[in-house]
Amino acid sequence: MASIPGMSDYLSSYTPPNAIEPGGPGMDPCWTSSAKSGVGTALDAGNRVWFTLSHGIVNEIYYPRIDQACTRDLGLLVGDGVSFFSEEKRDADHAIAFMAPGVPAYSLINTVPGRYRIDKTICTDPQRDVFLQRTRFSALDRARPAYQLYILLAPHLGNHGSGNTAWIGDYKGTTMLFAQRDGLALALACSVPWRQASAGYAGASDGWQDLNQHQRMTWAYERAPNGNVALIGEVDLSATDTFDLALGFGLNPAEAALRARASLQRGFDHALAQYIKGWQEGHAGLLPLTASPSQRPDLYPISAAVLRTHESKRFPGGLIASLSIPWGFTKGDDDLGGYHLSWPRDQVESAGGLLAAGLHAEARQVLEYLAATQEADGHWGQNMWLDGTPYWQGVQMDETSLPILLADLVRREKAIDEVDMRGLWPMIRRAAEFVVCNGPVTQQDRWEEDPGYSPFTLAVEIAALLAAADFADLYAEPQIATYLRQTADVWNNNIERWTYVAGTDLARRIGVSGYYVRIAPPDKADAASPLQGFVPIKNRPPDQSTEPARQIVSPDALALVRFGLRAADDPRILDTVKVIDALLKQETPNGPVWRRYNDDGYGEHADGAPFDGTGIGRGWPLLTGERAHYELAAGHRQEAERLLHALEALAGDSGLLPEQTWDAADIPQRELFCGRPAGSAMPLAWAHAEYIKLRRSLHEGRVFDQPPQTVQRYQTEKARAPYAIWRFNHKVRTLPAGQHLRVELLAPARVHWNTDDGPLTQRTATRDSGLGVYWADLPVDNLPPDATISFTFEWLENGRREGENFTVEVAAAPTDSHDPAAKSEVTKKSRPRRNPPRPKASAT
Repeated sequence: MASIPGMSDYLSSYTPPNAIEPGGPGMDPCWTSSAKSGVGTALDAGNRVWFTLSHGIVNEIYYPRIDQACTRDLGLLVGDGVSFFSEEKRDADHAIAFMAPGVPAYSLINTVPGRYRIDKTICTDPQRDVFLQRTRFSALDRARPAYQLYILLAPHLGNHGSGNTAWIGDYKGTTMLFAQRDGLALALACSVPWRQASAGYAGASDGWQDLNQHQRMTWAYERAPNGNVALIGEVDLSATDTFDLALGFGLNPAEAALRARASLQRGFDHALAQYIKGWQEGHAGLLPLTASPSQRPDLYPISAAVLRTHESKRFPGGLIASLSIPWGFTKGDDDLGGYHLSWPRDQVESAGGLLAAGLHAEARQVLEYLAATQEADGHWGQNMWLDGTPYWQGVQMDETSLPILLADLVRREKAIDEVDMRGLWPMIRRAAEFVVCNGPVTQQDRWEEDPGYSPFTLAVEIAALLAAADFADLYAEPQIATYLRQTADVWNNNIERWTYVAGTDLARRIGVSGYYVRIAPPDKADAASPLQGFVPIKNRPPDQSTEPARQIVSPDALALVRFGLRAADDPRILDTVKVIDALLKQETPNGPVWRRYNDDGYGEHADGAPFDGTGIGRGWPLLTGERAHYELAAGHRQEAERLLHALEALAGDSGLLPEQTWDAADIPQRELFCGRPAGSAMPLAWAHAEYIKLRRSLHEGRVFDQPPQTVQRYQTEKARAPYAIWRFNHKVRTLPAGQHLRVELLAPARVHWNTDDGPLTQRTATRDSGLGVYWADLPVDNLPPDATISFTFEWLENGRREGENFTVEVAAAPTDSHDPAAKSEVTKKSRPRRNPPRPKASAT
């Protein structure tokens, strides 16, 4: 064996003769199943290792950050050296159990009847960056030849399966299996000696290929550089059938090896006891929410553990969406992010779950993390690495609005003191400025697909503006508070005009008057309403990629109730619920699930083949939780409880909630069973947060995270705006009689205007809202229908006159405050025109 000096230049300086395994660089790398049966980490910050489990073995292990996967999998192979070869993840029956309630330490049992049984205990070392596994191997048929047991490890350091170098080496007299790539290293040590070991290239000359061909190890290569590599070691079972594995991580081989050796010396039992104790102490702070009568293990502490397991230790408060890569067995190095990225929306949803569980300090850390990662203009990136570096480049207005609502919820729950709350006001102010400057249209809806007017996004934006107004009052900026409430009122008045349709073929077929659509596009300036436009349908074949906006519905409309803008018994909501259920509800053996929208393409194909850019969207358990919240708001507690139990059943024996549930007939050969996880992310932290919030909501008999400001203003006071807003990115073309016309710009100006085609002799200077918007109210509320208002602008910063006149016609006043007659022209520009221009993120 080669001696490992532990220096970072080892790999380039040491090349033993005839020791490099052939077949490099190996097959194209890929990840593995996303349907995890377990995820875990020590709660102690001294351990920076996270692990995932699936099919009875360890999958991705993350180090030193939760957004950096370093392995593909670590499993066992069994052979008899003559005619038998078995891989536990493929051939065995698998069982999994928690070592203690709600503690993410696991007992795994893998059995091949009549052949062998493997018992494992899984945890990490709370004091070191080490993954630990205790294994007991039992032969079930003593009449057969003695079995040999092998450990197979696939390093994928730094989120890459390519470019890894693996070798067999020695650390201070202990033989270990090593791998390294770009400043990250791992070392696998065993408590009993390795009988032999080899480093190879995946799919070409790795240990799996060797055993599959020969039923025993015949290859023994010391090194496999710069490729998709795999390490194999045969465990010496001559003295014991029980052994411990320690997989250490570090910035160089010596660091990794030292940690692995130290863990083995300290002992597995000590590490496991400390691991369990840490989690039990962490759970001691959970609120005693009403227990569910479900017969399954209580999903509440499991969900709390899932949320806390998804938090970074290097960046406190930073949570990722999921420790999984959807359809990972089809994804390679071109999909570095998977779901181990931070989405601000998922962050807020998870923080809401932490708050609902009474974990105030943890929720407050999320808010502080969001404040630290906010962009200079006030928005957050679509998603990002945990250091704040954007990954995808979209802008989603709900992701800018939700942190404001989280701050308001944290304050209402008294989870923050006044000094810390005041320190967050600049974050809230910047976020509110971005929303008023760029909303209400969003570049992407919450499903990250389409631009336009989304009921969900509108509900979040409006609620956030009202919450921000309360903060402005609290911190002595009453002018800003007034403007935020006025803007919220105008947007609220227009929700139905933007997103509600009546008298369509779909409405007649289902027997309702109308319904809210999933999203109305912003790009139909020549249409009487955005609802007359078409929306792209992502992840569908080209000939099925566009549909009329009025034909696509989504449970997103229930956000109007969740966030308090509309009553649960509003006839338009009730009709929309009927349409949602007719098109999107799917019954499974474990209870109902709802799809995101009709014709959704993000999911497996009809034959169960994995999503490959097209497919069929499946049911989302988190939408079952959202529906339960709607039922509670509607006064249907029994139905809400039924849906709570459906969520518990959808979590299955593992206690993990998937992003999507398979909602069609069973396809056993693809491991797809109705009511059980589909191939997308599992677990989804957002779904577990929704479950905890539902437990809290049922415990208190109210929707836990519903903002009180919207309920008071729009359901109790029934506030409505006395004016319509004209902007360059939202050109109102008709104004209801009796309303003022508010003109909004993003630079100071003087509005030149008049009525009925007269000379533009009247002058009105804009006022500064304090949030980057300059507005002027034109007093035209006394004009009769058919009157015309004409106007243009003189930009005060340079005295230049706008080269175009604009017109708005007065129409008859509407009879419904939520269904105004005004029509709008929505351009593809991202915001009101300004002169001179200043950089501002686009929202359309």
